[in-house]
Amino acid sequence: MYLTKTPYLIQKLFPNFIWKIPSDQKTIYLSFDDGPIPEMTPWVLDQLEAYNAKASFFCVGENVKKYQGIYQRIINEGHTIGNHSENHLNGWKTENKPYYRNIRKCAERMNSPLFRPPYGKLKPAQILLLSRHYKIVMWDVLSGDFDPMISKEKCLDNVLDNITDGSIVVFHDNIKSKEKLEFVLPKVLEAGTAMGYRFENLSCLTANIAQR
Repeated sequence: MYLTKTPYLIQKLFPNFIWKIPSDQKTIYLSFDDGPIPEMTPWVLDQLEAYNAKASFFCVGENVKKYQGIYQRIINEGHTIGNHSENHLNGWKTENKPYYRNIRKCAERMNSPLFRPPYGKLKPAQILLLSRHYKIVMWDVLSGDFDPMISKEKCLDNVLDNITDGSIVVFHDNIKSKEKLEFVLPKVLEAGTAMGYRFENLSCLTANIAQR
């Protein structure tokens, strides 16, 4: 069970999290979790380039280690990177100290003040500590591209029916989401552009931090 649109009440209950970017401009912040991987990430980058769109990639450390060339391409093409843990750990199912060590290991591979917890799951103590060191980036629109129970058309509707100015949208550049993402992403870029939206990265959250 998940919410496609994060309710305003939940956003207010967790003020330590970044849910969207306050804006009166027609700007959307696409984000991609779980990469980089050769089967999906280069294709995603090609789609973004075709629309001169920027995005944010929350990377798994072990994938960064294996696919340094793809990771470097993300940075070279002007996208923002963020920590998504070394091994995609679920914070609810992991003791705090091993969880923190896993995040630090990922941080050794990238320099970013942004963190997105895998599955969006953190314990209260984890929230307290991590918010001292990172900007914890969640979302206000969850595409559902990971969900085998919905169609690719429903996934597209999840995005287009819920985006508003400043929305942070979650996709996944992983194998599980491949079929839906290949259908949805080009259509979101096309429709969003036609509606006058610009697609930006989250560099507004990384001021004065050099990415590497």
